[in-house]
Amino acid sequence: MKGSNKATVLSLAQKCKNILASNWQGHLNTIKSDAKGSKQDIYTSKVKYILKRGKPYIWVPENELHNVNTIIDERGSFSVASPFPGPLARLLKSMNKFPARVALTGDVVPLKDKKAQSAAETLKEVMLSEEKAVKEFSYTVSGVLSSSNHLSTSRSENLKELLDGGEKYVIYKFNLSSCMFVDGNGGTHEVDFEDIEKCKADLLAPYSAKLIDGINQSEARRRALILFCFIYLNVNARDAYILSLDRRGFDVLGKVRSKAMKDEVGEYQWKQFRITFKEEARDVESFCHQLVQMEEEAVKKVSSYSGLG
Repeated sequence: MKGSNKATVLSLAQKCKNILASNWQGHLNTIKSDAKGSKQDIYTSKVKYILKRGKPYIWVPENELHNVNTIIDERGSFSVASPFPGPLARLLKSMNKFPARVALTGDVVPLKDKKAQSAAETLKEVMLSEEKAVKEFSYTVSGVLSSSNHLSTSRSENLKELLDGGEKYVIYKFNLSSCMFVDGNGGTHEVDFEDIEKCKADLLAPYSAKLIDGINQSEARRRALILFCFIYLNVNARDAYILSLDRRGFDVLGKVRSKAMKDEVGEYQWKQFRITFKEEARDVESFCHQLVQMEEEAVKKVSSYSGLG
């Protein structure tokens, strides 16, 4: 359980698939229908989506300009960020840092009646599946998720408005032609289209927001992250938050003292670290069990160091 290397970090394609599976909203960009010349003004708005067979299906409110724009030009782009709920959002803002995100380009294609109905049925299935899974989670998983904000991290809660009949929507399929991974520092990395097509998202990806928020909203679990930095990475952190997670481990933002010049005291700064699992976490249950085991192991090691064990 230590810092990142090729064996412990996902490929860019896998990271992109996980981000798409972990969120339910993104920013859709289409070319304004009255745009002329080379400037091509862009219209952007936040929209909600689901994944069906790995492809984004997007719900656009009936009164949105996208519905006019795509009649003239179906080209568009779609940007989705890694979840950053609750305290993590405030921390990233204070650091002027952005979550990693996926930037897709392709065609925004409206669905005809039967295909739109099929997408709506899939939406219902996605929501019911999450609700059923949450009810059946073990005591260990429920313990990790208990601190999370249900309204802001529940996919079914956030997609509910698409079915409640309060607003009409046009459903689109996003046929992607290229994919870019944008890291937290703004660096862009082109991802091979075939790699995106082949790989699948982690089974725990749809619950990333709940897991991240559940850990970050818990004082005890954040203290455990501090212990992880010390035990597994030999890093003395004053505070810590989980930034992202996947089947191989998780990324932590730790508040550590910066290196100082001679006779000076270094200031504290936030730095990103990678902590990896002994075994891949197949699903949410496996992730939470390994997390709890690591917490228990870290406490025992610290106790033995201090002579309390």
